[in-house]
Amino acid sequence: MVKNSKPIYFIVYASILVFAFTLLLFGSLYFFNVNIPIWFLILAPIVIGAFSFYIFYYFVDLFVNKRLKVLYRSIQKEKSQANIQPAFKLTEAVFEEAERATKKWTEERNEEISNLKERETFRKEFLGNLAHELKTPLFSIQGYILTLLEGGLEDDNVNRMFLERASNSVDRMVHLIEDLDQITKLEVNALQMDFQLFDIKKLTKEIIDSLELSSKEKNIAITFAKDYPNYQVYADRVKIAQVLLNLITNSISYGNENGETKIRFHEMNELLLVEVSDNGPGIDKKDIPRLFERFYRVEKSRTRNEGGSGLGLAIVKHIIESHAQTINVRSTVGLGCTFSFSLSRNKPKTDTLKTSKGVSIH
Repeated sequence: MVKNSKPIYFIVYASILVFAFTLLLFGSLYFFNVNIPIWFLILAPIVIGAFSFYIFYYFVDLFVNKRLKVLYRSIQKEKSQANIQPAFKLTEAVFEEAERATKKWTEERNEEISNLKERETFRKEFLGNLAHELKTPLFSIQGYILTLLEGGLEDDNVNRMFLERASNSVDRMVHLIEDLDQITKLEVNALQMDFQLFDIKKLTKEIIDSLELSSKEKNIAITFAKDYPNYQVYADRVKIAQVLLNLITNSISYGNENGETKIRFHEMNELLLVEVSDNGPGIDKKDIPRLFERFYRVEKSRTRNEGGSGLGLAIVKHIIESHAQTINVRSTVGLGCTFSFSLSRNKPKTDTLKTSKGVSIH
């Protein structure tokens, strides 16, 4: 069958064959001296051929429409108005169109199945990681309480120490639950963003000062790359403080002792690019695409931070995206990594409240 052939061609071919057969039949009768008028010999095959054309057309059209309508009812996403189904004309390449439609539908279903499999894998990993994160403090609390119940409560040398350790484990669980609650609200636009103009350099200096003790423990110097002017940005100050706190804390937790963390600002027209760089062990390229997933940890190049919830970078990503901006990371193993995100420098002309995804609230 020719690729671009149409059903109408086959109906015409079939009708011509009927005409030729009828003409041959009546011609044979005339040849054997059967009393047939010459006008009937010519007109009858034409009439029969035309009649067969319409018969073939009607039944093929009925068959095609019936089958294709069922097909389209199965694959179409939207409900047709008043249940009106499309009419397929035999003068069009209906089978090619049906093939394209079914191929498109198959590709969409395959993509949907692929996405569902990815989500299922992510769900299993998420539940496994969540169970692991909760299991450690829960087992610690259980161990401390059992020790106290079995006689440690009367021992002044251990009772207070075990209670304090149990309290620390409870704090870790509370911190984990709070992070999960926050990231869930960010995903469903449940957090209202308080946009305002503020000095990003001043805020960064406040974060650096608050981490002075942590940085001194590993002798990591946190400084600005140069003497920057005061930059005004339009964002949620509390949320951006959380972003800076998380990124700089990570540079301390995962950085090398006697290392350094540099903060840089770059003007980009209406945007300001903020960079947090360290000279730590760095991150392998294969890990970078998954770096902002919940609970994802880079085992080979970075030491597990026992105090963290594993949700920090996921929250950071959602906060930056809620400002309609992006966050990126570049890294070389052995040389460190740089996290960079952009912020708007100007207040928009129309000041409206926005959700955590940057959607205006009227």
